[in-house]
Amino acid sequence: MDNKNETVNHNSMPCECCHRTKERSAEEYKCLLNRLSRIEGQIRGIKGMLENDAYCVDIITQVAAATAALNAFNKVLLSEHIKTCVKEDILAGRDETVEELLKTLQKLMK
Repeated sequence: MDNKNETVNHNSMPCECCHRTKERSAEEYKCLLNRLSRIEGQIRGIKGMLENDAYCVDIITQVAAATAALNAFNKVLLSEHIKTCVKEDILAGRDETVEELLKTLQKLMK
């Protein structure tokens, strides 16, 4: 999959929370997956710190870094969502997508 415009659907079944799916470019998929893999490593590191009785402030610092990484992941995903899904739905006359986007932004701003 060297073609950057090629789309990938790595999950043939929709997630349990909804009935929609999104085909992502190979580049987008790889970027998001790499970010999640790094975050997963951070979480495992935090778990290891706890298991090894690390100092509280050191653990808190790593949790803050993991939280920032998740927020960065969300920013990238939201940006792509707006550029693709939201844009396509609005152009197709599905204005309810704007309400969905507003609800999503409210969740992120809690």
